[in-house]
Amino acid sequence: MNLLFAIDDNVTQQLMTTLYSIKQNSTIDKYSVYVIQDKRLQETDRIKQFCQKLGMHYHPVIIKDDQFDQAPTTDRYPKTIYYRLLAYKYLPKNIKKILYLDVDILVINDLKPLYNLDLKDYWYAAASHVSLDVTDNLNKLRLGNYETESYYNSGVMLMDLEAIRKNVKAQDIFDYINKKGRTLFLPDQDILNGLYGQNIMMIPDEIYNYDARMNPLYFAKSNGKWDIDWVIDHTVILHFCGRDKPWKLDYKERYSGLYKHYQHKAESI
Repeated sequence: MNLLFAIDDNVTQQLMTTLYSIKQNSTIDKYSVYVIQDKRLQETDRIKQFCQKLGMHYHPVIIKDDQFDQAPTTDRYPKTIYYRLLAYKYLPKNIKKILYLDVDILVINDLKPLYNLDLKDYWYAAASHVSLDVTDNLNKLRLGNYETESYYNSGVMLMDLEAIRKNVKAQDIFDYINKKGRTLFLPDQDILNGLYGQNIMMIPDEIYNYDARMNPLYFAKSNGKWDIDWVIDHTVILHFCGRDKPWKLDYKERYSGLYKHYQHKAESI
């Protein structure tokens, strides 16, 4: 299984917590962990040793400063927004697919079914959270993409790198930012949806991108079926979206104890 992350020095422990949860709950034997970074992470040696203890292979992907000299960048649009979108440029050419994950997630059941998903003619697979709100049509209007089925969260993405290499072009992304810049609230996620939303296969968020903030809405949507027991049995990825994060001392929401358990186990390795 090829895993992709994009982090800085502030979240290295969160990366290790996520990796630990993957190893504990997935039935894959071999893992290659690719981590996109501006410069060599300060805790590189610790991450490498941690991965070795888990039986994973760590591959730092360091982006040189001059890679995005031609890209539009501002305080709102730093060069890091391009990392996920153009990751294929910096990954080994022989990799056919990879699973991108944010580091504010826990994997609590087997990732293998998601990784082995047949993407057919789609370039990506991702989940949408818009079924939990009413912004779907507004996003289509804002981003100018009426062909897309929904608005997708970019925190969990299965990527067909062969298709992406053929079709995703840096200049298209730069042009889109120049055209839509002021309307982009979440720049890389908005770009993904605005340019490529029609090329994304929808996967169920309650399974593969459960927004941990939205417990009451999931419960109501399922008429009471998706309670905490159901989540523990069926949900694969818990995603701690938003500003409140479970590694913070004042985080008291549901699943905070579960996260802290995995964090403690990861720290003890």
